[in-house]
Amino acid sequence: MNLKVRLIIMNFLQFAVWGAYLTCMGRYLGPHGMGGKIGLFYSIQGIVSLFMPALMGIVADRWIPAQKMLGICHGIAGAAMIAAGYYGLVSGDAVQFGTLFTLYTISVAFYMPTIALSNSVAYNALDMNGYDTVKAFPPIRVFGTVGFICSMWTVDLLGFQHSSKQFLLSGFIGLVLAIYAFTLPKCPISTSADKKSFVDALGLRAFALFKEKRMAIFFIFSMLLGVSLQITNGFANPFIHSFGAQPEYADTFGVQHANILVSLSQISETLCILLIPFFLHKFGIKKVMLIAMFAWVLRFGFFGLGNPGNGVWLFVLSMIVYGVAFDFFNISGSLFVDKETSADIRSSAQGLFMLMTNGVGATIGTLAAQWVVNQYCTWEGHHLVGDWTTVWYIFAAYAMVVAVLFAIVFKYKHNPEELKTKN
Repeated sequence: MNLKVRLIIMNFLQFAVWGAYLTCMGRYLGPHGMGGKIGLFYSIQGIVSLFMPALMGIVADRWIPAQKMLGICHGIAGAAMIAAGYYGLVSGDAVQFGTLFTLYTISVAFYMPTIALSNSVAYNALDMNGYDTVKAFPPIRVFGTVGFICSMWTVDLLGFQHSSKQFLLSGFIGLVLAIYAFTLPKCPISTSADKKSFVDALGLRAFALFKEKRMAIFFIFSMLLGVSLQITNGFANPFIHSFGAQPEYADTFGVQHANILVSLSQISETLCILLIPFFLHKFGIKKVMLIAMFAWVLRFGFFGLGNPGNGVWLFVLSMIVYGVAFDFFNISGSLFVDKETSADIRSSAQGLFMLMTNGVGATIGTLAAQWVVNQYCTWEGHHLVGDWTTVWYIFAAYAMVVAVLFAIVFKYKHNPEELKTKN
């Protein structure tokens, strides 16, 4: 089989595992007495991401080839997720938070490292076969998002959004990938005496960058914006479905197929990647990052204004701007780190950027979002009802404050020619 096709299948399955539950898990947890703990299920992803990817990366570098490590991690994660799904099914309404959360945490702890491992497998295979990874990998990676969307649609159309069957589906896909991973091209084990330490793998040496004022400001704002990253993954689906408690909206497409509606966000994310080179050259990194921050304001604000009836167009707009909000910051921020750091610390600096955004920021954000939602909304049967407008306006106001402060505090002069040379 063609190498690129093999890597496309890997990426498709890699993110199909995640897409099966990431955007609709709250729909199951809420009616089963865990609505107040949705934030914990999402925050644990950030917590394990602080150390598990680094730990598994070291193992893959030194002892077990990356493709086998990928298979092992998916095997453990898939088995644990199937156990969580099966436990939810047999327990029914008597499902206990402690047992379900433990099984889920084990699965997530071994799934999160596979994102980096799958990238390593792809980069190594492409490089060994003479491909330019910069050009060859992005079209392959796009199929990861396609896999994520396909899982979302499958869960929606099969009626799994309110069932622990979504965990079963995720786990089975994970086991398929676990087996498939062992057939992928072999990755070498490092034989160098100068092996990366756990401190280096975590990016902790890059904390020295906090001595530089501009870099310290950048990383602090990375964390502050990271707060917004997982909010809609956790609460957009339950929010849209909550309109089902109102007779005039109960039969609308959005209420009946919230996951498909939310999937427009992932479609937008895929398309917005294509816009980044033009925007970076035209406006510069600071303005592109500001565009992303204000896009988060619109993302939350449109949710607060819309409804699944005659206001569904506002929901669609919210999904469209998500691509800008997510991609523009993550990619431009990564490029800023690459441009402003020396080669000897660049990898650690990228690790620090991910730690501040997807680790610390996203963890704080999901827990804080849960607290806000708990103040204004309550679960009534299958619907999380309450003053959602205020909830989304609070999130939008937070994003606005961060954007305004960033515009004032962060100093950066755009030089199009310098960026062009860098690229």
